[in-house]
Amino acid sequence: MHVQLLVTQTDFCLPNLMRELEDVGINYSVEYIEDNPELVASHHIRHSPNILINGSLIFRSQPSIGELRTFFLG
Repeated sequence: MHVQLLVTQTDFCLPNLMRELEDVGINYSVEYIEDNPELVASHHIRHSPNILINGSLIFRSQPSIGELRTFFLG
């Protein structure tokens, strides 16, 4: 599973989101909206943060730790 965080360079939620994903045991990469106009256009992204999984946009905002656990751990 390839998990990408697509965020702005100034997204203040990023440290918290990273910590929550690590708590759930999920490996991820961080990509910046400013560096990926093709992803922004193809997914009609207007806000940050976004979580893509295997290329599909799954979350358009910061999910709660409960939402992350439900999604990733069932």
